[in-house]
Amino acid sequence: MKYIISSVLAATAFLHAQHLSAQQSADSVAFAKAIAAIAPMPAIKKDAQQITPPTAPPGYKLLLRGTDRLPVIDREGHISTPLTDAAVSLYFVLQRTQDSAVMDVPNINVTVPGKYAMNNAGNPAPFVIPALREWYGEKGNFMLPDKAGIVIDPVYALQLLPIATTFLHDLRTLTGKNNYTIRKGKPAKGDIYFTLQPTDKSLGEEGYLMKIGGYINIDAIQPRGAFWATRTILQILEQDKQHQTIPQGITRDYPKYAVRGFVLDVGRKFFTLEFLRHYVKFMSYYKMNDFHIHLNDNGFEKFFGNNWDSTYSAFRLENDTYPGLTAKDGSYTKKEFIALQQLAGNYAVTIIPEIDIPAHSLAFTKAVPQTASLKYGRDHLNLDSASYAMVDNVFKEYLQGPDPVFKGDEVHIGTDEYAKKESEKFRTFADHYIRYVESFGKKVRMWGSLTHAQGKTPVKSAGVTMNAWYNGYADPKEMMRLGYDLISTPDGELYIVPAAGYYWDYLDTDNLYQKWEPNMIGNVVFPMGHPQIRGGSFAVWNDHVGNGITEKDVHDRVFPAMQTLAEKMWNGHTAQSDYFRFLKGSENIGEGPGLNMRAKVTGTDSVVLAYDFSAEKITDKSGNKRNVQREENVRITAAKTLQLKGNNSFITTPLTEIGYNYTVQFDIKPAADNKPNAVIFSSPNATVTLLQQQTGKLGFTREAYHYHFNYVVPAETWTHIAITGNNLGTALYVNGKLIERLQGTKISFPNTKDSIAKIQTLVFPLQIIGDQENGFKGEIDNLKVWNVEMK
Repeated sequence: MKYIISSVLAATAFLHAQHLSAQQSADSVAFAKAIAAIAPMPAIKKDAQQITPPTAPPGYKLLLRGTDRLPVIDREGHISTPLTDAAVSLYFVLQRTQDSAVMDVPNINVTVPGKYAMNNAGNPAPFVIPALREWYGEKGNFMLPDKAGIVIDPVYALQLLPIATTFLHDLRTLTGKNNYTIRKGKPAKGDIYFTLQPTDKSLGEEGYLMKIGGYINIDAIQPRGAFWATRTILQILEQDKQHQTIPQGITRDYPKYAVRGFVLDVGRKFFTLEFLRHYVKFMSYYKMNDFHIHLNDNGFEKFFGNNWDSTYSAFRLENDTYPGLTAKDGSYTKKEFIALQQLAGNYAVTIIPEIDIPAHSLAFTKAVPQTASLKYGRDHLNLDSASYAMVDNVFKEYLQGPDPVFKGDEVHIGTDEYAKKESEKFRTFADHYIRYVESFGKKVRMWGSLTHAQGKTPVKSAGVTMNAWYNGYADPKEMMRLGYDLISTPDGELYIVPAAGYYWDYLDTDNLYQKWEPNMIGNVVFPMGHPQIRGGSFAVWNDHVGNGITEKDVHDRVFPAMQTLAEKMWNGHTAQSDYFRFLKGSENIGEGPGLNMRAKVTGTDSVVLAYDFSAEKITDKSGNKRNVQREENVRITAAKTLQLKGNNSFITTPLTEIGYNYTVQFDIKPAADNKPNAVIFSSPNATVTLLQQQTGKLGFTREAYHYHFNYVVPAETWTHIAITGNNLGTALYVNGKLIERLQGTKISFPNTKDSIAKIQTLVFPLQIIGDQENGFKGEIDNLKVWNVEMK
């Protein structure tokens, strides 16, 4: 077997321009020659326990700083034998002995011989997202019995019971079977067994060893690793129609990057607590472990008449010290936010709360006007004593005491995009809040901004993590040299700004899968295994306040990105990476047990629901057995139509709603005396009305945004209606002809040439036909729903 130095060492000049992190010496030419003289890496032999570094030239020594597969080769060079041959990238620096100056060495790639032969005739690795890091297939399948036991090692019952309880709930939800149980003791055939005493001590905090045979045995060092094994099991079972079969084999699974994150801007768009709780579970399903919630922000003044008083702003958390700070149009109580963090802990996800100061701070200055900057705009704090007093009090309210509101180890303090002319004051402010938050026992995260805000005032770096988002604001090479750990959050690759016309509306998942992983920040590429790259995070920023974007629309953008980036942050790019296979397999994995935020509906074919109202008992003619569940104050007419009588008159279906793409078709004959906003269809998330508000026209409402088509449904006559929807908009057809497509509209403003997109999408409500209070009066017939957009 052959083991080689990665890259041609003659190319070091180029590589140093790209791979920079250790302190650079002035005589880089001498270092380049020394690096070129490094001897080849000796081959790693089977069952070796320690690497033998390559020989450095005279006057230098090689120091191992990191590897991209720590459970195989750790930072001390200790080897843990993988299941099958494993490729590992080693990160060395070359140190000159006379002055201890150092320079990065291009990654040295080695292969560590595995315990088992790679080309065995056993089962191929099951498809999951993210893919398993190591797999050795055996023959046959584990079949989950109807009364399977979830068994925990009694020695570790306290640590494992919460995991087992969450897994039991999810397993019951996925399979629809309630006979699974939890017990302490030893496993029997068909059981799933958890322990925290692995023979393999190299797995790390999030790794696990899972042996699938007559029963499933899960070993981990920490509970979080055991929990990730349950997500693997659930994904495999989800793809089996019977939710029963798991291929036998052994997996040794662990992440490449410790931080695998997502940032959600709830400041400029409110997301319900239910949405956030669903996102904890959704992220967890893909082993994404870092949920960064951006709690405050504001809109752009130019879209609000250049009037700061009118400009939208919000701070989303209950605050007793400054009650006026908390947004009136949507917020979270302290109790709710604490419960969210507790739920996240049960799902191995960390909540990172961000209070963004001293820019993006209009909510603060509206609550306490004397904190506002009169020079740079009221979205800037003035960095005077009033600002310090207010922000101190706000952080203290969430951090003080034995039971603080912010539960996790880390808190984000914002610190981006402040006026450049005030760099020294800004740096003083940032340093103060790093130390202030740390004084409550927390670690600090911040946005990269110190290249933009250059100055002489030192800003504490030890123990501080920086989201490296734009290299012009924070040069990642320099930030690393200063001592900051980095989370790769490059705006050009990982920023979603829905329908804004800049950054990404939907991330380029093909390019990300093929070419990106967290060691890449903009045009700078760091060595694999660099210990100061903690991981990566992608983000949704809701810059355009009031554009009509909904939670459903945001999720439609996040879902494919979450799948792709989960893979990239757990595995990186490997020799087995295959985007076509990944894309095909990803279609069969959803959001996690019990979640369907995209409102995907499947059926025996594309028709997922059909009622012809031909009998007193209203049954589904699509073959999907989605019969009407409840009838209230309705009747089937002699002409075999459904008559609704207005007010409290409705039927309910088993479907809540249907998401993009869809077609809903029906015949309708309204009475002449319907009230404004008479409801035809509704769900907890949307309504379709016969007479939308005061327009008298067919329309719909979702998330307090109201839209109507330029069409009045005639009374006392039958009309054939079809409504189609996709992620771009909603269309109305009447008697087979397109009436209007609500799509592509812009919202303009009198004082600027800039405009914003008007989002007029609809996830179609199907839970109730009619309403409990203001149902439409008339008849409906031939309701048919497709999960495709008909043309």
